[in-house]
Amino acid sequence: MDTVDERADTVLKMIERYKNTVFRIAFAYCRNRSDADDIFQEVFLRYLKAKPEFSSEEHQKAWFVRVTVNCCKKHFLSSWYRKTMPIDEDISFETAEQSDLFYAVMDLPVKYRIVVHLYYYEGYKIKQIADMTRQKETTVATQLQRARQLLKARLKEELIYG
Repeated sequence: MDTVDERADTVLKMIERYKNTVFRIAFAYCRNRSDADDIFQEVFLRYLKAKPEFSSEEHQKAWFVRVTVNCCKKHFLSSWYRKTMPIDEDISFETAEQSDLFYAVMDLPVKYRIVVHLYYYEGYKIKQIADMTRQKETTVATQLQRARQLLKARLKEELIYG
């Protein structure tokens, strides 16, 4: 059995390893820092409570992604969330292109945002995303294709009218 110090060490290592992944997925879903912070805490609290055993590092990362997605979905279904009004956050970017792309991705519907994030930012393949989101591979591929089309149209519009 783990001692408290060993368990705390393990949790700190997991936080350090997966903090960026968990936060970015939560932020991609929620589009605001405070909700992403809440989900971040919830994910690692669940890890602490569940004490899961992993067969590989890939299994471990998939667990964190899946729990993060589930926490995000639960957040949107909560009665508290439905009674709130979002505020825009000031986010700084090095270039205008980064800003345009970021806001274009954030304007996508949630189902497209998460697929784009997992594919481009986390580097998962379509099959892996399908497993994590519990969707068919064809659904994920279609969502990715539609997201690309929406982004292309949005960014082209920005160039023409921006």
